[in-house]
Amino acid sequence: MTATPAGAGTDLVQPFLIGAGAIRGRVIRLGPAIDRILAGHDYPAPVATLLAETLALAAVLAASLKYDGVFTLQVQAEGAVPLLVADATSEGALRGYARFDADRLAQVQAQVQAQGQAQSQGLARDGGSVPRLLGKGYLAFTVDQGADTDRYQGIVELSGNSLADCARGYFEQSEQLQTDVMLAVAPPAGTSGWRAGALMIQRMPLTAQSPILTADLADETWNRACILMGSTRTPELLGPEIDSITLLHRLFHADGLQLLPPKPLVAACRCSASRVEGTLRSFPRSEVEEMRDDGGDIVVVCEFCKSRYVFSDQDLDRLYPA
Repeated sequence: MTATPAGAGTDLVQPFLIGAGAIRGRVIRLGPAIDRILAGHDYPAPVATLLAETLALAAVLAASLKYDGVFTLQVQAEGAVPLLVADATSEGALRGYARFDADRLAQVQAQVQAQGQAQSQGLARDGGSVPRLLGKGYLAFTVDQGADTDRYQGIVELSGNSLADCARGYFEQSEQLQTDVMLAVAPPAGTSGWRAGALMIQRMPLTAQSPILTADLADETWNRACILMGSTRTPELLGPEIDSITLLHRLFHADGLQLLPPKPLVAACRCSASRVEGTLRSFPRSEVEEMRDDGGDIVVVCEFCKSRYVFSDQDLDRLYPA
């Protein structure tokens, strides 16, 4: 698939350090890339908004890791949106998709409207996207670096009101790493498409080599950073009025802000005819034959980008030589 090039100030991850390196952070700004991902699907606004948050969260979490492969963020739940998947390669390629139950989603929207809490462009910013749209379930992080390495996976139950709450809970429970996360999404408006942003800071463990040598000073530095981060307004995180660097200077200029090299993000699916063929070959031909459509072909549709791969009898003969 053709990748979406990063635009000026958008589709970027900007890493930074504050407090002489005692706190590390990442800010994500997504524009054309996330618009392209969502444009490939006809999701209702609440589902598109929730997937946009999932993509922004996946991007900011992946940017905090050192890996060579694919980082996947997956949400499985029992609610109106039972599945959300977003992944990011170590090169910065993003993709994602969602599954939803239209009838259950309509019931949720009707309940929200009846309570006078509906928002014109979705439910994710009303402070209750997790309980309303997802319900019980779990959030899983997976890092796959290839066949010769062990896969890393972390799992946390869905809790709190938002995906950001779930991410904070994971780091506190599983990694013992104090983390604060902000997510924001805006739907298309005027000439602007979908936009999403994420801001994450993490407190580094206090060691003999730490730039901050006392626990009290470390606590003060962390608390100040959280307060400053909490002052961020949604338009500041999303843009386009200000870029990511300007935002970071506004927040942390007095705290020893150090900007690290940015990294571009793109919308790009990894599906291909050869990958689909490899998947088909993993099944006996007799099982694949049962997948024929009314026209007699085998049609495989990528859930991420909706690309269609059609296999005729001649294609199957090639895949399953006698």
